[in-house]
Amino acid sequence: MKVAVYSGSFNPLHIGHQAILEYLTGEGLFDHVYLIVSPQNPFKDAANALTGRERFEAAVAAVARHHELDVTVDDIELTMDPPNYTIRTLDALKEREPENEFTLVIGGDNLDCLMRWRDPERILLEYGVAVYPRTGFDIEAIKEDLLRQNPDYRIMVLDAPIVDISSTQIREGLAMGKDMSAVMM
Repeated sequence: MKVAVYSGSFNPLHIGHQAILEYLTGEGLFDHVYLIVSPQNPFKDAANALTGRERFEAAVAAVARHHELDVTVDDIELTMDPPNYTIRTLDALKEREPENEFTLVIGGDNLDCLMRWRDPERILLEYGVAVYPRTGFDIEAIKEDLLRQNPDYRIMVLDAPIVDISSTQIREGLAMGKDMSAVMM
């Protein structure tokens, strides 16, 4: 089974995440999607984050409201010992489900900095990435640059919709007392 691994802080899940999940489950590219709630992104500030368990429970509730999505919210990273590197998560999934083929789903912004991650070559060679567009990032140019480094890297560019909303904007709006329900999943 071809499984998309969409991981992130999801603090909170919003309509941009929903659009990506709908694309991943509706285009026939993958048989299933795992939404992996990360305990803490090493590149992000933890000060305003809910706990990993709180975000996981919120993600389960959000996905449950969308029966049309073939998505499993998975807490694998919440049960792993730190440090939480993506390659460790992918390896743990492969060990748990050796019959499945896993592909990491990332945004164009993450493709741009992927070579700073732990074992990026292994991610690109053994698992591959499916990249959704982000405003301000030329995914095709980034992909071409990476493929010049190694033509065997597995990089799939998704024609997914761009929804310009971020979890940070939602948290800031909520802190100011704004009703953000229209953009939350």
